[in-house]
Amino acid sequence: MRALIDAAQREPVVIRRQNRDVAVIVSVEDYERIRKANIAELGRTMDRIGAQAKARGMTAEVLADILKD
Repeated sequence: MRALIDAAQREPVVIRRQNRDVAVIVSVEDYERIRKANIAELGRTMDRIGAQAKARGMTAEVLADILKD
């Protein structure tokens, strides 16, 4: 187990079961980098969708009306 953790500190370690990839062990630093990138991408997606909705006439009032039912 220690060798696996040590290896993951250097590069991602792929776990295989029955000849197929089933998991990846990564360092905390890599995990945090991936997590932050995903959060940033989600923010950009939300901004883009929000801008599209606004351009099509979505307002807080319209949204409240939709959600009240």
